[in-house]
Amino acid sequence: MADTITTTSPLKLLMSMIMTGFLVMSHSVFAKQDSKIGESRASHCYVDGLSEHLDCGFITVPEDRAKPNGKQIDIHYVVLPAIKNSAHSEAFLAIAGGPGQSAIDNAAGFSRMFSKIRQKRDILLIDQRGTGRSNVLNCEGEGFEGALSINEADFDVAKETQACLDKLDADVTQYGSLSALEDFEAVRQHLGYQKLHLYGISYGTRMAQLYMRQYPQVLSTVTIDGVVPMQQSVLAIGNAINRGFELLIQDCDENKLCGAQFPHLEEDLYKVDAELALQPAIRQVNDPLTGESTRLTMTRSKFMGAIRMALYMPNVRALLPHAISEAAKGNFQPIMGLYALTIDSTGIAMGMHASIVCGEDWQRLTQAERDAANQTYFGQEMITNFEKSCAIWNMPAVDPSFSAPISSDIPTLALSGQIDPATPPSWGELAMEKLTNAKHFIAPYATHGVANQSCGNDLIAQLVDSGSLEGLDKSCLDKDVRRNFYLNASTVEAIPSTEAAVQGASND
Repeated sequence: MADTITTTSPLKLLMSMIMTGFLVMSHSVFAKQDSKIGESRASHCYVDGLSEHLDCGFITVPEDRAKPNGKQIDIHYVVLPAIKNSAHSEAFLAIAGGPGQSAIDNAAGFSRMFSKIRQKRDILLIDQRGTGRSNVLNCEGEGFEGALSINEADFDVAKETQACLDKLDADVTQYGSLSALEDFEAVRQHLGYQKLHLYGISYGTRMAQLYMRQYPQVLSTVTIDGVVPMQQSVLAIGNAINRGFELLIQDCDENKLCGAQFPHLEEDLYKVDAELALQPAIRQVNDPLTGESTRLTMTRSKFMGAIRMALYMPNVRALLPHAISEAAKGNFQPIMGLYALTIDSTGIAMGMHASIVCGEDWQRLTQAERDAANQTYFGQEMITNFEKSCAIWNMPAVDPSFSAPISSDIPTLALSGQIDPATPPSWGELAMEKLTNAKHFIAPYATHGVANQSCGNDLIAQLVDSGSLEGLDKSCLDKDVRRNFYLNASTVEAIPSTEAAVQGASND
C-alpha cells in the first residue's frame, strides 16, 4: 500500500539512508477524537483503515523527568479491543520502527497482521515521544515535485539540520529510547495491564529489548522482528544494504527468465551508479503522481536510494531489474515510479530519528567501524552526513552499558528475513547471545518484517497464546512465496508464454 506523498525536507532526503524502516503501511489519522481534558483522558476515536470505534487517550508526562514541574508533553495511545477478551489483565504491545514512525498510524496494519491475537487480547499502540501525536519532531520542506529537480549534493547539511532544530518546540535531548521506555511503562500502568506481550519491528526491537532489561517482571513473551541487537549501531547498516543489492542480482541471475531478460544486471547497476557519481543526469520525465512533464535531476542519491528502499517490499523488489535495465539505457521513468512509492512511505519523524541515532548510535562507533562503513556508498554517506548533523543535534551519549547484550529467560522469538536489506539474519544471531529461552527463525523468502510476509504472525499468535516456545514449527516459513520478476513494465510473463511457465514452475 502506497502512502500519500506530502513534503520532503532536504534533511529528510539526506538522512533517509540510515532508516532501518518499518513495514510500509498507509498513513492513518484520527478521524474523530474527543478534546483533551486534564492530565490523562480516555476517549474514543476512529483511525484510517478501520471502521471500528476504538479506545484512545493520552497521559501527560514531563518532557524532562529531571524537571517534573517543567514542560509537559502528551503521550497518545490507542487500544484495539479484543474481540472476546479472555485475558483482561494482558495486552499485546506492538512497537513501530524507524526510528520515528507512529504506531497509531499503522493501526490498520497491526490489526490485520495480528487478527488472531486480537481474538483474545487487546492490542496496545503507543505513539513514542517525538512521533505521531506525541509531540512529533518533524522536519518539513520541499514537496515531491521539488524533490525531483533538486540536487542533494548542493545541500548544506549543517544549515538544514540547524533550520530543522530551530523549528522544533522541544528539548530534543529528551527524546531517546530510555525516556520513551518510561512513557511506555507509564501508559501500561495507567491502563492497568499487569502483563504485556511485546512485538517490536526493526528499531522497535531495540525498544523491546530495553523493556526486557528494565521491566522484565511485566513481560510474558517477546517477539523481535527484523532485529537490531543492542550490540549493533544502526550506522553499520551499509554492509547490510550492499548485501541486499547482491542478493537481488543473485536472485535475478538464478531465475531463468529474469537472467535471460537482464543478463547484465550487475553491470547495468554499477554503470549507472558510476555515471551518476560523476554528474547528475538531467531529463524531462512524466511526474509519477500527476503524469505531467517535469524536470528531473537524477542524482546518485536518488537512484541508489530508490533501489535501496524498494528492496524492503517483495512486490516492489520484483520491479527492480526492469527499472535498473531501463536506467542503463537512459530511461529513468521506471526508477521515478519507485522513487514516488518510497520517498516518504515510511512516515519518519526526522527530528526524533536524529535524537535516537545521534545519542545511541553515532557516538559509539569505533574507528574500525567508521573505516568499514566508509568502504560502501551508503556507509560513507551516513558517516559524512551524521558527522555534521549530530554535532548540531548535540545529544548526550548513552552510557556504554546501553550496548550490552540482553540477558533474559523471557520466552523470546526472533524473526529474520533472509533477503532483508536492513537487518540481516546475522543481526538476529547477535541478539541471541544471552537469551536463554529464545528461538531464531529465518524466513528464506522474506525481506524486512517477517510477520507481515509469511506465517510469522501465526507463530507469534501461538507464542502469545501458549506463553511458550515449545511446539513452534518454523517449517511454514519455508513455503516458497517468491514473486516473479517483472520482465517489462507490466508483466512477469515472457513471450512466447511457454517460456513463462519455466519461471512460474520454479517459484511454486
